[in-house]
Amino acid sequence: MAKITYITHDEQTFEVEAESGATVMSAAVRNMVPGIEAECGGACACATCHVYVDDAWQETVGKPSPMEEDMLDFAIDVKPGSRLSCQIKVTDALDGLVVRIPEEQA
Repeated sequence: MAKITYITHDEQTFEVEAESGATVMSAAVRNMVPGIEAECGGACACATCHVYVDDAWQETVGKPSPMEEDMLDFAIDVKPGSRLSCQIKVTDALDGLVVRIPEEQA
């Protein structure tokens, strides 16, 4: 299990317990975190689960795959910490992860 903190553009904080093997997106959807729409259900076919990984976590989370980078082209306001939360697998090493949800997804 890992605790993940989601922060909305207006600074609302949602702390979620996520099972190892799940995705950051699926944990958000199961816990009704606003701003994570996940229209494609986690198939990396849209950008409605776009998040900004906190600077302190970017190395642990890793870089996006080429397919994810292609989908991020469809996201609004992509930044250096941008990831699709459907592509981040939860592991024990992500306990404490902090991600921010872009304002455009509010």
